[in-house]
Amino acid sequence: MSLYQIQNFINGKKDAGSGAEMVTLNPATNAVLAKGKESTAADVDAAVKAARAGFEIWKNMPAAERARVLFKAAQILRDRNDELALVETRDTGRAIQETEIVDVISGVECLEYFAGVAGSLSGEHIDLGGNFAYTRREAVGVCGAIGAWNYPIQIACWKAAPALACGNAVVYKPSEVTPLSAIAVAEALQEAGLPDGVYNVVQGARTCGAALVEHPGVDKVSLTGSAETGAKVAAVAAGGMKAVTMELGGKSPMIVFEDADLDNAVSGAQMANFYSSGQICSNGTRVFVHESVVDAFIEKLIARSKNLVLGDPEKPETQVGPIVTKAQFEKIMSYIEVGKGEGAKCVLGGHAVSENMPEGGLFVAPTIFTGCTDDMTIVREEIFGPVMSVLTFKNEDEVIKRANDTQYGLAAGVFTRDLSRGHRVVARLEAGTCWINTYNITPIEMPFGGVKKSGVGRENGRAAIEHYTRIKSVYVETGDVEAPY
Repeated sequence: MSLYQIQNFINGKKDAGSGAEMVTLNPATNAVLAKGKESTAADVDAAVKAARAGFEIWKNMPAAERARVLFKAAQILRDRNDELALVETRDTGRAIQETEIVDVISGVECLEYFAGVAGSLSGEHIDLGGNFAYTRREAVGVCGAIGAWNYPIQIACWKAAPALACGNAVVYKPSEVTPLSAIAVAEALQEAGLPDGVYNVVQGARTCGAALVEHPGVDKVSLTGSAETGAKVAAVAAGGMKAVTMELGGKSPMIVFEDADLDNAVSGAQMANFYSSGQICSNGTRVFVHESVVDAFIEKLIARSKNLVLGDPEKPETQVGPIVTKAQFEKIMSYIEVGKGEGAKCVLGGHAVSENMPEGGLFVAPTIFTGCTDDMTIVREEIFGPVMSVLTFKNEDEVIKRANDTQYGLAAGVFTRDLSRGHRVVARLEAGTCWINTYNITPIEMPFGGVKKSGVGRENGRAAIEHYTRIKSVYVETGDVEAPY
């Protein structure tokens, strides 16, 4: 397999960058996957200047024309689904059976949704009894966007689509770990007719991201990443009074009541912990199960989870692929050892896997801990790997209090046949996104985001429009103006 090239995309053209060498590895084999150069502050400056020039053109285009560009770009990406899914699998290590049906498709659906929204953006008329006022909904300007490594093309589209639909320009920095698919989004938009400079890509790590956030030509910052990174980025953005949206980490609860359909609850727990090798920010890694059904739940959970197919992510039968980087692999393994040391019972997995795996790959067996308590490290801290903690509870009030006892508030799930209880419980949970009798389903039509240290603002849905537009108020006097002097 030939090496991929890591490239910038500035003012409608691919650019090699002028900084230090970048190298990424295939998580399944530890072999070099791609090479390129990081963006310097000068590269970022060029991208922001291109975005500023492109913004002046794009914001004045009719909304219907902006919509046509987004619709066409969506179709271009849809036509390239299989090719781009393979790129995502090699970049992230996630199973091809996931990337073929989730990654590109989710990005495409986001572009299509906001293309449909573009023409509906409007202000309001305010009758003041003869005089009147009205509001205009205007684009923010140049949006600096920083992505995460777990869902690269999806996140790129989740940020680009609402920004572009509202008339903004974008400078996007993908994760330095998974840099490849952002260029595909740029190429699709360009082919669809997006003016040069309206969507740009800069490659690099922290220094590149810092240059983007600090740049005086950037009006808004959107980040998907860890809570720690989010706090730093928000602090820098605040210095320039820049608007921010932050989709950050989580340690989300999933609650299984005694009347739940246990087969469905097990499915939810697996999706909330093992999909994408557990590398999803909204994962329900604290699984609270009512004490009267916990034994039956665990029996079903182990029986099904031990049959998960771990292996080469490019093979269609593989269900769980490798961990994205060696550093993340080592972090997960250290948490597993801490869990064992603190007294949690490892009933499945709990080890790295090399036998019958691609040589050099970073594979962790799907891991289940039972007998967990709220004060354990594996219950308190985000692991971002295939590690589930099962806890028990006695009643509704108790489990809600415990579920909310965390610095995070990204997501939560409730499994119960009593829908009144389902609605009642999610109303009390401190989480931005909740599910009843399912988990980790994120349609583009539904706003997604968290509270507390899990972030501010919302991705997707019409709620995202509030974060990519400004309201301008206009007062209109229809008579004479009288002055008191």
